[in-house]
Amino acid sequence: MQLEMFVAMVEEGSFHKAAKRVLRTQPAVSISLRKLEQEIGAALFDRTNRNACVPTSSGQMLYEYAKRLLNLRDETVSSLQELHNLKSGKIRIGANESTSLYLLPKLILAFREKYPKIKIEVYRQLSARLPNELRQRNLDLAILSYAPDDADLESTLILSDELALIAAPTHQLANRDRVHIRELGVESFIAHNVRSPSREKVIDAFRRFQTPLNISIEIATIETIKKFVAMGLGLAFTPLMCVQEELARRELVTIPVEGFRYDRTLWAVRRRQESHSHVGEAFLELLKTAIPKPEASRQPAGEPQSEKIASDIIN
Repeated sequence: MQLEMFVAMVEEGSFHKAAKRVLRTQPAVSISLRKLEQEIGAALFDRTNRNACVPTSSGQMLYEYAKRLLNLRDETVSSLQELHNLKSGKIRIGANESTSLYLLPKLILAFREKYPKIKIEVYRQLSARLPNELRQRNLDLAILSYAPDDADLESTLILSDELALIAAPTHQLANRDRVHIRELGVESFIAHNVRSPSREKVIDAFRRFQTPLNISIEIATIETIKKFVAMGLGLAFTPLMCVQEELARRELVTIPVEGFRYDRTLWAVRRRQESHSHVGEAFLELLKTAIPKPEASRQPAGEPQSEKIASDIIN
């Protein structure tokens, strides 16, 4: 306030006009400027001329810095208001391959339609490494296929997605209403070469039925797995959300498996016990409300497969 009064005095040239500008009385402005001079240890105005309010060399220097400080204050307040109103800001999101490719794009599109000026940074990383990235504050939010059992992290369930057996439409099992795991012991499988909860569930299911799991090809990306399956090189278990477009185009089919069902969950994870940004809260709210479960890829046994399979995960 002292600097505001001082700048008003310099620019208005009189106590009366300066007091009116800052909504104070003339004595209040005079007292404030006297205190400012005492703090600085130098006169700010040349008082030898009663008809003019001319700043001294110290006053002129202070005026230049005071203008910068007041402008910076106004800019800060404006930026904070924009941030709170979600007109600016940034969010850093970490996710694994499947989430980055098949879930986040449509979510980010929906978020940017509502908040077009928010900057979004997406970092693709193995799920196992993302909790540490959160602790190191390299991320604001991570989307994981499991809920970390760590006291310093909190998890919110956002999606339950079935792990589906996929095949080429020309595969000998493609037209079956269902198969049992025991029938799959003679088939070749294409698998992701990263150990994950989904892969372990498949291995456990085959072990439980004492059926060999013949993994003939291991690949680093789900996109390549889908292409190999479509070429007829083997079967694969993939998250249902990852094959919606291929199912819609009839490039792949899913085959229900007796003796095995695994609902793969996705969790939004962030640091616990701290104040979260308005941007982070808005994105989490979108995650919780905008993701219904993907439609089933097959009708019940005995009914024909639907002509239309949803290709969108969010409406």
